[in-house]
Parts: sequence; C-alpha cells; structure tokens
Amino acid sequence: MSARHFLSLMDCTPDELVSLIRRGMELKDLRNRGVLFEPLKNRVLGMIFEKASTRTRLSFEAGMIQLGGQAIFLSPRDTQLGRGEPIGDAAIVMSRMLDAVMIRTFAHSTLTEFAANSRVPVINGLSDDLHPCQLLADMQTFQELRGSIKGKTVVWVGDGNNMCNSYIEAAIQFDFQLRVACPEGYEPSAELLALAGERVQIVRDPREAVVGAHLVSTDVWASMGQEEEAAERMRQFKPYQVTRALLDAAAEDVLFLHCLPAHRGEEISEDLLDDPRAAAWDQAENRLHAQKALLEFLVEPAYHHA
Repeated sequence: MSARHFLSLMDCTPDELVSLIRRGMELKDLRNRGVLFEPLKNRVLGMIFEKASTRTRLSFEAGMIQLGGQAIFLSPRDTQLGRGEPIGDAAIVMSRMLDAVMIRTFAHSTLTEFAANSRVPVINGLSDDLHPCQLLADMQTFQELRGSIKGKTVVWVGDGNNMCNSYIEAAIQFDFQLRVACPEGYEPSAELLALAGERVQIVRDPREAVVGAHLVSTDVWASMGQEEEAAERMRQFKPYQVTRALLDAAAEDVLFLHCLPAHRGEEISEDLLDDPRAAAWDQAENRLHAQKALLEFLVEPAYHHA
C-alpha cells in the first residue's frame, strides 16, 4: 500500500529527477503543439491550501485538467483540518476518495503526518521548510535555456528560507555547487548544510558570491507569516538586492530566476525582470509542465484499472 510521496527532492533518485525534468519538457512540447494527452482520465487530485497561492493552485489544477483528470480545491474554510480534525484521520479518509493529494501548508510535519496515513501519493506544494515543486520548475528552466546544471555554480541571494533549503537539496541531487549569500542569523537549515557538505558555501557578500555564477536566484525578504518582522528584515537585507550590476559580476551567460511574487525595489531592482538574463516568466510557466510530469509519475494511469 505504500504510495510514492514527493515531500522533498530527496524522495526521488537523481536519475528520477533528471527524467522528470526531461518529461516536463516533453509535456510542454505536447501542449505547445496542441496534442491532447490524458493519461490521468478520471483521476482526482485533492488540493489542501493552508497558505494562499496563485501559481501553485493554477499549475496543479490546470495540470490535472490537461492530463484528463480533475482537481478539488480545499481552503482552510472547506475542511475539518482547520477545526481540529487530527491530520492522520483526515489523511485516511481523504486518501480513500482521491488519487493524490497536494498540500500547501506551514509546518512540514503536517505533510509527513498526512503522508504517513495516506494510501495515495502526497505532494508538497510548499511548507515552511521546503518548496520542491518550485525547484523542478527551476531546474527545467535552466535545462531548457542553458543545458545541464551539473557542475555549474548557483548562487542563492537573501533569506535562507524554504526555497533556499530546496536549492541545497537540488545541489546534492543535481550535482552543482551552491553559494548562499545571506545576512547573519538568516541561514538555511543547519541539517541540510551538514548533509550537503562541501557542495554548499555560505558567503556574506553577494558581490563576492556571484562571481562566475551560472544561475542566480532570490525570493522575497519576508515570507507569508513573517509580516511583523518586515521592517527589521528590510534593514538586514538591503545590501542583498539583486540588480543588473550584480548580475554583471556573474558569468556572461548567467540566468536569473525568481519564484514570484516579486517585490520590485526590494529583493530585486525595479527593472530586473525585464533584463534578458531573467527567465522568471518561463520559470513560472514551467511549474505547470514539471508538475504534470510529477503527477504522471506518481499517479498510475486509470487504464490499469479497467
């Protein structure tokens, strides 16, 4: 009964991740050519949102529909989870009715507990610790525009948040070097840093960090739930704004990514997303394609059950 879950990039082998990226590119091509491909006909994805979202909801919902299945959106107001039903109980019941569950939540333990009690695949649509689906999209974007990321130098600028943690896992799984440029006190997970070893370095000065970088990525300075720290964070992160001049110090063919939403004038300069080196729009679209590849991989096609 043990279903295959995707709570972290570590839930797949490096080979599986590479083939997911390749598959995402194939599915993108099918969609661009208008080819109907519905392997998940009659399959239903339940989507539990404790945190608001634009891209996560759209990409999973549209993705399921395009694969021939359907998605059901559940906000905290729509489920008993928000009113104290034990997560394990909810998982047992929901997984008897659904073919997969995507959860976007605060505590990562919500995901692990749900997965432990679910008979169908559980996908991490974002937690306070990790954002693995976004990394699939990021890796697909780099692959499309620059080729293999293996052995390349990647720089994360800003907060050592869930995105940064997932970049550390990506460094391990996709075999690249990662430099994290963050202010003191805003480091990513110590456990993941230990796991990554030599592969990840903390560098305080963003200008020093980006030298020779092939990929530079950043995120908002105050994530959902951190609004009350916003003023202090503004002060701490001011020197970490990514600008065109900062990218000029990187490799000539550097690519800039941002998981969006972006706060122009804060973590990026006003004009950065218009720079030809920025690929945030492709990256956002690739959430759709990468997650379709993931859904196809995790949810066995309906025709097996004829």
